Amino acid sequence: MSVGIMSVNSQGFIINCNSSLKKLLGLNQLTHIRQLEKIDPKLAKLTNSIEASQEKTVTIICKNGQVTLLIKASSFKSNNEQLKLISMQDIRKELDEKELDSWLKLIRVLTHEIMNSIAPVTSLSENLCNQFVKEGEPINANEIDEELIKKTIQGLRVIREQGQGLTRFVENYRKLTRLPKPEISEVLVKDLFEKTLILFKSQYCDTQIIVSIELENDSQTIRVDVGQISQVLINLLKNAVDALTGIANPKIILSSRANKKDGIMISVTDNGSGISPEIIDEIFVPFFTTREDGNGIGLSISKQIMHMHKGSIKVKSTPNTETVFSLFF
Repeated sequence: MSVGIMSVNSQGFIINCNSSLKKLLGLNQLTHIRQLEKIDPKLAKLTNSIEASQEKTVTIICKNGQVTLLIKASSFKSNNEQLKLISMQDIRKELDEKELDSWLKLIRVLTHEIMNSIAPVTSLSENLCNQFVKEGEPINANEIDEELIKKTIQGLRVIREQGQGLTRFVENYRKLTRLPKPEISEVLVKDLFEKTLILFKSQYCDTQIIVSIELENDSQTIRVDVGQISQVLINLLKNAVDALTGIANPKIILSSRANKKDGIMISVTDNGSGISPEIIDEIFVPFFTTREDGNGIGLSISKQIMHMHKGSIKVKSTPNTETVFSLFF
């Protein structure tokens, strides 16, 4: 994939740029950042404000159609002049491929869950029907005995349970598509953590695992929907507790620290069983779960909530050593 590159001075003049950048943006000449305003004001503003070591994405429409640009910046000196080196790369194809892959994974899981519910219902209903039919005709009433009635009732109960299970599955799917818009407010991270732990302990009061809090400073604040982010943290804490089953000296750490410029990273760390490399890329797929009693939507909802906060959630895991879920704001 070709990458567009340009060097810019402090006045916004473009000292050098390669042909790939001109081709990417559909321009014949590029001498100043202000020219980017004709393509899209967002692109000009982002290019002018991006700082060294930052990377950002922006979707624009230019002569080549709609493109999603990944923009990265670094700084260097040339003839005692401080310059900014900016690269631009169209990642639309990669995003489309990731989106398609995510949909395929979701479809596989949905198909698996639905077939697991429907197949036994189809088989059982056919079996029950055969009990009441002989040579294509309904049996006589005097052929229906107590044993047949018992079998029929048992079969109908199983069909009812499978139907209820499928209904719950559909309700869980609806939860994924009906998340409310975040109501953002500024809150102390310390208060957010304390409220989350109170809610967590009220739901999982039987756990003996101590959750430690590590704050970079007590005055650190964050702009979030407190209810939604508490929901995310409670889900991560619950997963950590499950992973610590049977672990000697179980530990969970809820921590926060500054992340790049004006950003905050909140982490939930445990020393439990961890996540195997084979499935770590699947855990955010809706309805994917390794637990018999799990519904597989907790991490999917958490990822959506973080996306609505213009943030992200990432995980690193070394099985039987340490697992860290990090929220980036």
